[in-house]
Amino acid sequence: MTDCIPVITLDGPAASGKGTIASRVADALGFHYLDSGALYRIATLDALSKGIDLDDAQALTAAAQGLSPVFEGGRILLDGRDVTTAIRAEEVSSATSRVAVVPGVRAALFALQKNADRLPGLVADGRDMGTVVFPEAPLKVFMTATARVRAERRYCQLLRRDSQRATAPLKPAEDARLLDTSCMGIEEVVKKVLEWWDETKKLS
Repeated sequence: MTDCIPVITLDGPAASGKGTIASRVADALGFHYLDSGALYRIATLDALSKGIDLDDAQALTAAAQGLSPVFEGGRILLDGRDVTTAIRAEEVSSATSRVAVVPGVRAALFALQKNADRLPGLVADGRDMGTVVFPEAPLKVFMTATARVRAERRYCQLLRRDSQRATAPLKPAEDARLLDTSCMGIEEVVKKVLEWWDETKKLS
């Protein structure tokens, strides 16, 4: 490895399982975990809590620039308050797509994402972690699954919008390793990513 902070990115479509896998991999390695999609929900919850007009791009941008969420032990803290459940509320889900397309908000959250890499390392999941936010990451994984499997997984989750779909292109980085999880269990996927990480370290 180099002196740079090690980063593993897991990108993929909704219901590909990337969030669960990223969290498990981070725990296994003792790395920090970044749920990039949650940042847009956090920004939306914060705006709604402050009564900000969702059409006021300037106010939304200013609020996003002041965010300092903490991801800790599977929980998300904002200003000392646990918002893990609150950011999944239907009101937040419905409004997130409007907040996510504001250029100033995206810029502010991009800065948060870039600053999330810290020792001993980071596992980041999202749609463009490997292509835009951490293109220098030594291991990039693009997770997918068949439409049927993803639909079944989605059915078992709370119905929600993918807030970045309209503005962040979903595609694997050129050097990403493709992983189809359609017929794999969670532990199998985690094991595979960890194996790839070991291989990556040996080649560095």
